[in-house]
Amino acid sequence: MLEIKNLSLGIHTSKGLTQAVSDVSFQIKPGKVLGLVGESGCGKTLTAQSILRLGEHQGVKVMGGDVLLNGKSVFDLSSKQLCQFRGAQVSMVFQEPMTALNPVFSIGSQMIEVIRLHLGLSKKEARQRAVSLLKDVGLLKVERILDQYPDSLSGGMRQRVLIAMAISAKPAYIIADEPTTALDVSVQSKIIELLKKLQRENQVGLLLVSHDFGLIAELADDVAVMYAGQIVEYAPVNAIFDRPLHPYTRFLMACRPEVVEDGQALPVIEGHVPLPGQWEKGCRFYHRCHLHQDQCRESDIALRSMDDQQKLRCVLDDHA
Repeated sequence: MLEIKNLSLGIHTSKGLTQAVSDVSFQIKPGKVLGLVGESGCGKTLTAQSILRLGEHQGVKVMGGDVLLNGKSVFDLSSKQLCQFRGAQVSMVFQEPMTALNPVFSIGSQMIEVIRLHLGLSKKEARQRAVSLLKDVGLLKVERILDQYPDSLSGGMRQRVLIAMAISAKPAYIIADEPTTALDVSVQSKIIELLKKLQRENQVGLLLVSHDFGLIAELADDVAVMYAGQIVEYAPVNAIFDRPLHPYTRFLMACRPEVVEDGQALPVIEGHVPLPGQWEKGCRFYHRCHLHQDQCRESDIALRSMDDQQKLRCVLDDHA
């Protein structure tokens, strides 16, 4: 099991080290999909990248908590162990397919490097595996694609290449950060079906980072809703769609285009996500919430269990 436990992260700003993620906890089990949702600036990508320790050289600092794989801390790994951990045990599909691949190396050289590093295959064997992987993700004329450079491929093709690279070393877990962003609708649906197929057939645990509730509904088993560096609601996907409890979750659900009738304006959440270092005491959603009360500002609010499955960070008991 991959577990994020009470994780707090800081970033360096002009005012010094500023907390950007606060006491985040969740689990990803083999064969299950956890959706991590929220607006831009909520800390989703920062949290996801911390699993692979990708922010260490960009000024991100662990201020507390841990990331555990089968009970062992990722933060205790040596440089050599970390190199094997990335890709072989946990891999990542990055957010932007147009820039995630190195433009000066061919697709084949990038895929073969990853495969040889983790599986120890010869160059010929690695190329054969690359061919097989590209076919698995639905690409055609794959021998030609291996010899091409990223700028000659469409966004959808690049995203499929990234997914092929992510599964090349047969990892137990995949982090997919906005895997369908910037892709057209037809390509999005194909990427969704591909992720569903990979997750189902290989029992891969998947962390799906997204602001797209349609994508979450298609893939996720459970959902963690994130706001201003905190998890504000955690529940099975059906509960999130049938009975969202936190006002922020309810707002997000109401802003979906598919639930707005023709001719009606799309609802918006007034205001913006507060920046790290600008969080006030109490509920961080206070200024944007139409249900706020004085007690919401009295003290920091804990994430409490509402039943066996659903958790909520809100002082209100009646969310009708």
